[in-house]
Amino acid sequence: MGRDLSSLDITVLKGVGPKVRDLLNKLGILNIRDALTHLPFRYEDRRDISEMINASDGAVQNFIGKVVSSELLDLSQGGKPVKYDPRGSRTPFRGRGRGGRSSLLVEAVVNDGTGLIKCKWFNQPWLAGKLRKGAKVFVSGKVKRTRWAPHFEIDNPVFDLIDEKPEKLETNEKGKEKALREGQVIPVYLSTEGITPKKLRSIILGALEGYGAEIEDEIPADILKRQGLPGLRESVRAVHEPPEDADIGAMNRVATPWQRRLIFGEFFMLEAGLAILRRGRKVQKGIAFKPVEAGLVNRLMGELPFELTGAQLNTLRAVFDDMSLPVPMNRLMQGDVGSGKTIVALLSMLRAVECGHQAAIMAPTEILAEQHYINIHKLLEGLGVHVVLLTASSKSGLKEIENGEAQVVIGTHALIQEGVSFKALGLAVIDEQHRFGVMQRAMIKKKATLKNPDVLIMTATPIPRTLSLTLYGDLDYSVIDELPPGRTPVKTTSHAPDEKTRVYEAIRDGVGSGGQVYVVYPMIEETENSDLKSAVTGLEALSGMYPEMKVRMVHGKMRTQEKEEVMAGFKAGEIDILVSTTVIEVGVDVPDASLMVIVNSERFGLAQLHQLRGRVGRGRRESRCMLLYGGPLGEEAARRIEVMCSTNDGFRISEVDLEIRGPGEFLGTRQSGMPDLKVANLLRDARVLEYARREAFALIDKDPGLSAHPGLKQELERFWRGRVELFGTG
Repeated sequence: MGRDLSSLDITVLKGVGPKVRDLLNKLGILNIRDALTHLPFRYEDRRDISEMINASDGAVQNFIGKVVSSELLDLSQGGKPVKYDPRGSRTPFRGRGRGGRSSLLVEAVVNDGTGLIKCKWFNQPWLAGKLRKGAKVFVSGKVKRTRWAPHFEIDNPVFDLIDEKPEKLETNEKGKEKALREGQVIPVYLSTEGITPKKLRSIILGALEGYGAEIEDEIPADILKRQGLPGLRESVRAVHEPPEDADIGAMNRVATPWQRRLIFGEFFMLEAGLAILRRGRKVQKGIAFKPVEAGLVNRLMGELPFELTGAQLNTLRAVFDDMSLPVPMNRLMQGDVGSGKTIVALLSMLRAVECGHQAAIMAPTEILAEQHYINIHKLLEGLGVHVVLLTASSKSGLKEIENGEAQVVIGTHALIQEGVSFKALGLAVIDEQHRFGVMQRAMIKKKATLKNPDVLIMTATPIPRTLSLTLYGDLDYSVIDELPPGRTPVKTTSHAPDEKTRVYEAIRDGVGSGGQVYVVYPMIEETENSDLKSAVTGLEALSGMYPEMKVRMVHGKMRTQEKEEVMAGFKAGEIDILVSTTVIEVGVDVPDASLMVIVNSERFGLAQLHQLRGRVGRGRRESRCMLLYGGPLGEEAARRIEVMCSTNDGFRISEVDLEIRGPGEFLGTRQSGMPDLKVANLLRDARVLEYARREAFALIDKDPGLSAHPGLKQELERFWRGRVELFGTG
């Protein structure tokens, strides 16, 4: 094993002092390893440079020339030239003017001896300090000819300063220097103000020249050979210094063998870690729960006013089978909105309780925890089971949890905070898993003072397969793919602001036919800075519009008892119209609720819209969801609403949600507890993920402790550091 490049601070490179170091740290570049893995997000092809005399309207072209004039203009003052001050104190910055256009414009005229191109950059005044007269620049973008000007223009072109004197970079520890070689395919990196693109390239290539030879490939050679992949050292060099004959199209599609090698490597490290976690749990000692005749499970099953579906029963059997084994259960229960996951989880919790252990369910928000408490408390109070709620604002049950009096505990992240200790935790249920992650799973297991508890994870957000392999790669999982009988498909329609009358008529008709209506708003009260409709304003308007109807409101800031009273009244049919925020997103089952109106629907995410819609269609009434949006729709909002109107399939909705938001935002990478992926993309690289998973799990099966692969073991520990301990005891 060679030197750990992550132990070498970035300041070992020439030209990186404290100021530059701080700027690099903003980019996540703290050490040499970080520099080598800070990869380009695109490439400029300078092998095809056009002469400006051959500029073509509508074409994307590259040019090299010299700046002959450069101005910073203030559009709010009719295009008046202003002076650029790098300190920002005297440069007017007016944000955006009417119509959303930028108030400040940098205009530079570039000439290559055959003609000229006018380049414009909106709202980037600092460019005026870089594009000085006489500077040699590369510009690239879509060329256009305006009717009132004799020359061509490019709006917001990609540009790069071409220094007449190449920068120097450090090549070895003896201090020899070499000029920065600018090839014809130029890597473009995510940068930050204060570091020019050329300077960042110089730093990264300095790291490559000085330390690239020390890069070691920890993935076994036979795996790389099977996958037809080049080595790591070759791949890192090629992505930073593309060969002269590189396919620029393939590089920008992230489709070269070098890029695939880096993607495979990230996925392999991720999946190998999950394989180790999964295998480790299979050999841990757990609790073997056995059924109790005439116990709590059978008693509750006998009292339920409905029959479990086949999918619920299959999942429950799988859970009980896992719980009967003397190793910890780690199972995911996945199902769409309204598929009945909570009752399966509750029966599983009762199996632990009837065997003398405690059970806990951890929800991501106080609202959801309170909803679970309200519903579960009602179901269990007749069975004599003591249920407590533990959240940041409700900690009265701490002593009961510690002494074992609390048999079922419902809470939020407060369950895994310091000072919380279970006397005999046997089963932990984690709700909405995509908001938690491997770290939180490990933390709640540490709350058990006896043996390792079983863990059941449930999510009402269907997760596409590629995400399941990363989020849940260490788990067994069940899918409840059947809705309870009596559920009717919900028809969803969208409505512009000028269609409010139709929505109001639908509310009147819905209540008039004996149904009940939800009207959901994105906020409780309006603020000066927002044009969103508020629930308070909606309550007043609807009460005045329908004086003969009972209209009430529920929101997250109400006390638990108040919310419980309102929801009980709505469920009992005493309330016709329930004005709400997203507090009713989960946990409410009102069979007569047949219409949901979502106001400012463009402000809600797809998963949220799908969850909200799941509150209606729970009885035999024909049900509708009306999406009332507040103005012209952006591209993403229009797509969200179109998808909601076209399908009720949660898996299809989750796939589109993933496409729109990308994996990082979809999961909430900071919360998911998973290692960061710098190169790999779960959508684009799904096939590579499959290959990497297969190879990683096969290797861990053969060599669980990686005794034959010490370098890989060290790399895995680094990759997962700060999240979970892969090779620790226990």
